Formats: sequence, C-alpha cells, structure tokens
Amino acid sequence: MADDQTLPHTPRKPRRRRLAWTLAVFALLGVGGFLLYRQALATEAVAMLDNADKVLRGGDGTIREVAAAHYGRDPTQKLEMFLPADAALTKAPLPIVVFIHGGGWRSGDPHDYRFIARALAPQGYAVVLAGYRLYPKAQYPGMLEDGAAALRWVADHAGPLGGDPNRVVLMGHSAGAYNAVMLGLDQRWLAAQGLSADALRGVVGLAGPYDFYPFDSEATRLSFGKAPDPEETQPVVHARAGGPPLLLVHGTADTRVRPRNSVGLARTMTRAGAPTRAVLLNGVTHEGLIMMFARPFSQDPRAVDALLPFLAKVTASAPVQAHGG
Repeated sequence: MADDQTLPHTPRKPRRRRLAWTLAVFALLGVGGFLLYRQALATEAVAMLDNADKVLRGGDGTIREVAAAHYGRDPTQKLEMFLPADAALTKAPLPIVVFIHGGGWRSGDPHDYRFIARALAPQGYAVVLAGYRLYPKAQYPGMLEDGAAALRWVADHAGPLGGDPNRVVLMGHSAGAYNAVMLGLDQRWLAAQGLSADALRGVVGLAGPYDFYPFDSEATRLSFGKAPDPEETQPVVHARAGGPPLLLVHGTADTRVRPRNSVGLARTMTRAGAPTRAVLLNGVTHEGLIMMFARPFSQDPRAVDALLPFLAKVTASAPVQAHGG
C-alpha cells in the first residue's frame, strides 16, 4: 500500500565539509530551526547519523570492534560485532543484540549503523550489525535466508568473542524490522539453518511494515512481487503464540510506514495468545525513530527507554516466556 513505503535509497556518506556545514547550521538556527533542517535531510539521515555520532563522541572509546566477518559469499552478507570497551573486566558473556538495517530492501550497509552499537554496547550488550543481500541481487525470501544465516554465524562464533549465543535478541528498523519480525514468527528460516525456535529471546521492530499486501509501492513490488504465495510474505499472517516476545515501537508521525502496522500486528498477536503491545511515540517520524539512537538527536530518550527494559527482561539468565513490551 502507498502508506507502507519503506526508507528510500540511502545516499553515500556526506563529506566532512557537508557535516561541518550541518553543524554550523545547528549553531546558527538553534534547536527549533535545526529540527526543521533535520527533516529536510531525511533522505540522507542514516549516512549523516554515523558521521555525526563519530564527531560528537570524539572517539571516547566506549565500544570496541571484535569481529568483521562474512557469513556468505556475497559482499553484502557481512556483519560487525562490538562489545563495550570494558567488557574484558566482566567474565560473564554478554547478551547479544543483532541489528538489521532498513533501506527498502534496496540499500543500506551495517557499517552505517555503528551508532546502534554506541547506544547499546555501553549498556552491557554485545551488538552485531548484520547486512543482507539487496535488490536486485535478492528478492523474497533472500533477506530472510540471509538473516537466518547471520544468526547461524552468531550461534557458532559469538561465544569466544564475548557474547552469549543463548541470549540473542533480534532488532531491526523499517525493512530490517520486517526481516527481524518475520524471522521470529515464521519458523522455516531458522530451522533451515539448524536453529531451534528458542534461538531468539526476543524481537524488536522499529517502524516496521508487517501488513502491506497487495504490493503497490516500488520497494514492495521489486522485492516481493514474484513471491509464489504473496500473502505468506506478511508477518501478520504468521502471528502465533509460543514465539519470542515482541516489542513493536512506532512513531505516530510516521508517514512512510504507518503506525497501523505495529498496532495491527500487536492486536493479532494478542488474539493468537501472545499478548503484545505496540509502543507509540507521539510526534516521531520514520527517520526520527532511528535518529533517537544517535547523537546529536539522542536527547529524546523515549525509544531507548522503551527498549532497555525489554532487553533486560528477555535476556535475563532464565528464559522469559511472557510476551509483550
């Protein structure tokens, strides 16, 4: 549907000159003016965020990269793993958050989302940023096959690196939220990698499309139009009890992927016997939701405040069976 278009093409990272100009505008216009300017730059939000975060954090060493690997032959089948800088001081392995980026299944790179690792690793998590094959190299179910393969890599390799493969939460934004939620609900893809239904302690969807058939946006037609059973591509069809707990976060001002996606899936999950709540953040846009995890936009703590209690609950040492955020 037209209101379910996902994040459009993400341009290359802006040059330092453009970033310096951006910060100068911030200083001149003040917070109110910069919010308007930020909205005008929505199409290059993700690339800008990573650079801005680097500049403002000043290389303070709060995280460290422990792996940069490929889980498949395609260059996009890659991932990066981060730990808090002081992780060596704790002997216990850390729970793992695997994050899948958005981009309409056509663009995006895990390297551009290191601000997610900067936001979550200092809170006591190992963070894996996972890429996947993009259109035209892959269409449905390629993104799900790749997500499952990345989780297989985590199961096989994260332990010696300081993560706990028995405490994994899958998280994604926009198209990546679709991937994450589908992997949690449709058991076929994990099973194909030899992973059990208990491989995930929880799933977090940020502004995800979960009910968008029939396909009438370019992004959905390209990536899902050739599916033999198009209705099977929809997360809402796979709502079930007994799966991992879901946290569905959405902005009320999201016009790219309407909040009804999260609200509808939460209701369907609840009717299926898995009580689930959609967390709606008033006035937050599609791009604004992911921006809330990165400086200089992280002054609004609502997204992180919704996420951290959920992560703590589902990654407790004993498995958590209850559903909902």
